[in-house]
Amino acid sequence: METSPILLVEDNPDDEELTIRALKKNNILNPVVVAHDGVEALDYLFGTGAYAGRDLSVMPHLTLLDLNLPRVGGLEVLKRMREDERTKYIAVVVLTSSKEDEDVIRSYSFGANSYVRKPVVFGEFTEAVKTLGLYWLILHQAPPARRA
Repeated sequence: METSPILLVEDNPDDEELTIRALKKNNILNPVVVAHDGVEALDYLFGTGAYAGRDLSVMPHLTLLDLNLPRVGGLEVLKRMREDERTKYIAVVVLTSSKEDEDVIRSYSFGANSYVRKPVVFGEFTEAVKTLGLYWLILHQAPPARRA
């Protein structure tokens, strides 16, 4: 059985590299699909655009979602995920540098499972990713996949 991917939605190349390094360092072996903006994320999730024809039976086990994205923002991605039966129950962790209380409130109101501020120090970032991976990929019991 294929391991479910992690969808990393991140436009900052440094944060993308840090996240992937932290996952590997912590032996999180799920493949990582990277979307560099909200449009790419939605195309991947719904099999449109560059991802037309993608096998939609393989959905991410976890989405790590930045909020401040070009073209379509993270909150809009989250909203669209929660509106569609195919993506409604995918675990979404908002992983962002935003310190705005309003972003926290809006993320949860749109259905985020968790909100994590990116630590600035690499060691702390690695530890945060390890904790996220342990919980969301190992301990968390996701609902069974649903077909729309």
